[in-house]
Amino acid sequence: MSPSLPIDSLKDTFLTQLKSHHLVVEAETGSGKSTRLPVWAAEHGRVLVVEPRRVACTALAEYVAQLRGDRLGQGVGYAIRFDNRFNAQSNIVFVTPGVALRWLSEDQLAAFDTVIIDEFHERRWDTDLLLALLKQKQTHRLVATSATMDSRRLAQYLGAERLQATGRNYTVEVSHLASDSRNMPDVRGVEKKVAEAILPLHQQHQDILVFLPGRKEIAQCAAQLKQVFAAAIAAQQIDVIALHASVSDAERHRALTESDKQRIILATNVAETSLTIPGVTLIIDSGLERRTHQRNGRTVLGLHAISAASAEQRKGRAGRISAGHCIRLYGKAAPMERLTPPELQREELVEPMLAAASCGSRLEDLSFADPVPEKSLAQAQDKLLQMQAIDSSGQITAHGQLLYPLPIDTLFAHLITAMPDKASREAMVDLAAGLSVYQRIWQMPGGEESREKLAQWEPHHCDAMALIKLLRGSVPEWLTIDRDVLAEARQLSQQMRDALALPDLDVASAVRREAWLSAVMRAVPELVYVRRQKRRQALGNGFGEVSIGRDSRFPEQAEAAVVFDQFALPGKGVKQNLVLATCMAPVPFSLLNELDFGEAQLGEAEVTEAGCQVAHHRVYAGRVIETRWQAPQGASALEALVDMVLDGLLVDGLAAQIRADIHQWNLYLALGRYQAEVCTRTPEPVEVRTWLQAQLEALGVESAEDLALFSAEDFPFEGIPEWERADFDTEFPYQVVLTDLTLNIEYQVAGKRVLAIYAGGNRKADPKRWELPRWQGWKIRYRKASRTIDIK
Repeated sequence: MSPSLPIDSLKDTFLTQLKSHHLVVEAETGSGKSTRLPVWAAEHGRVLVVEPRRVACTALAEYVAQLRGDRLGQGVGYAIRFDNRFNAQSNIVFVTPGVALRWLSEDQLAAFDTVIIDEFHERRWDTDLLLALLKQKQTHRLVATSATMDSRRLAQYLGAERLQATGRNYTVEVSHLASDSRNMPDVRGVEKKVAEAILPLHQQHQDILVFLPGRKEIAQCAAQLKQVFAAAIAAQQIDVIALHASVSDAERHRALTESDKQRIILATNVAETSLTIPGVTLIIDSGLERRTHQRNGRTVLGLHAISAASAEQRKGRAGRISAGHCIRLYGKAAPMERLTPPELQREELVEPMLAAASCGSRLEDLSFADPVPEKSLAQAQDKLLQMQAIDSSGQITAHGQLLYPLPIDTLFAHLITAMPDKASREAMVDLAAGLSVYQRIWQMPGGEESREKLAQWEPHHCDAMALIKLLRGSVPEWLTIDRDVLAEARQLSQQMRDALALPDLDVASAVRREAWLSAVMRAVPELVYVRRQKRRQALGNGFGEVSIGRDSRFPEQAEAAVVFDQFALPGKGVKQNLVLATCMAPVPFSLLNELDFGEAQLGEAEVTEAGCQVAHHRVYAGRVIETRWQAPQGASALEALVDMVLDGLLVDGLAAQIRADIHQWNLYLALGRYQAEVCTRTPEPVEVRTWLQAQLEALGVESAEDLALFSAEDFPFEGIPEWERADFDTEFPYQVVLTDLTLNIEYQVAGKRVLAIYAGGNRKADPKRWELPRWQGWKIRYRKASRTIDIK
């Protein structure tokens, strides 16, 4: 018989209300809501329990099956990616949100009567979306549970009854280790702070649970504790255990099962809710988590202080069996957020929008507990339209229906389905699998000898090809590999191969690298980046910029790459991100040209013994990726001839003449000197290039040879009347020549300002006022290089 739990007081009310109402159950951690409510709801029909984390999903299914005396997979089962244990008779099935959404898209969850969404306060996008879809459809009885969410507001949103239960059986003392009461959580030296917090207290407690932001900090902390408690560990008295989403089943069981040893469990916020860790009486809370958020239009992963609600959740993991103690490594008055913001407000919405469309709804039409940003909705719609995954009305297309079931990022799903042949599709499947697991499969070797071996093993210096080779079984002994992560990537690849009727991984088709990358570049051109000319670590694609990641093998001599994976970190500025390219495939400029990347631009022209030649550039993301020299032809010939005249290469003296004439005419107009009775030209400003091109067209000039027949005198500009021009040039000169100093003059008529710009000469001193024209009533400034001064 299971022990009594605080939630038990709600059983009769829960069963009565569930017959006719949706329910919101608010109960603190440890109340038993995750294990009792599914069993009670099963009295009214088949129950789907949605758990936000895989570890909790399987652990809760095992525990509930044990409580009911069932064999796991019979009356109680679960379904997560790669693993399911349930049958048609299972009346309680625990699933992750992704599985629930997929089943909803397939058969509207017709086999279930009640859907329980557990730990709704975590505010994942998939649980928010699932609840919104089920609220719209009104086909199931809904139960949402939360430890910290504002349950009154959630009940109003669902039109539900609200039930509350208290959960903690014993008091938990809270203390703070911070030099100032307002100190926020800080990751620096966190492993030492944890050891210092545990050392004086560990003998007074049973098991200890430490909350850390990620695997990196868990590894560092484990190393520190194993050093501090080396003797106790050797004597089998203390066990240091990691608990995060990617631990093995054996590690998870060690963390969730009581032991003769004192356990120090180092966990991410996977242990914050749902999971019951018996024996814990001491909590060490770093106050940190890794969380996604929107920054400058991109979802980035950053280190954040947890919310006050999460801090209460973490505290609640102690005090289950006796009085507990929670030590927070930050100040008592630290200004924490009240609740963690929902993912739908923090992340890109491409996947949620496609998931909603797959379930027959438009994301923008759904009612959510909190509003979804309009800008994020528009960006997601644009991306899915470009992929042709939705149509203009927001409905899912046949292509979108192919993308959605693939258990990977929408972009990778699109790339897989866009591949034109089997070999390229297999390559894309394997790469997508390698990039979709939770951790890097391999580490860049540090030694020069190992790097040389790596270059021989994969000679293209291509991160993508290295991943594909690893998935297909080529694993060098000298390369550091995470075998568990590699096994999951292979499992994911095989799952997609089965779904797409492709050959098994162990008989994969050979990769035709250039054909595959060409297909990728055609399908998603924005994945193609070229190096910046001056900042060699940076690459651009015309829309954004990435920096070469530390673990990428992109070679120094390469100039362009397909960037398959990026990792965005917050930069120092308000709108800056540091975006690292973590999986790159070098491609030559010739391939970009072959696929018609970039835009044609006319470049410089030159006259040689062979005649007039014009540079025809192809420019992509600010880089010239191809240059061809050829004789001017057609419309481009006229533009090239104009360029050469203005550069002084053709018709000696014409460029200086027309620039001066037109500058003075435009100034004449700006000063209000125009007189209709004496001026032959209409009072409109003139642009030098436009005027000259019109003159060449009127004269029928088509080549440099034609222009050789003309001189500057053949291109008169009729502007300021001839009898007035000399006096005007004296009053408002276009250029001033002094001893050892030549100045170009600009006039700002509206502000009556003259800017004299250094154009040449050996004089080091600034010009004097008495040397310059009178310019009565005008303010005069002198500029040389970046220095500008007033002349008085």
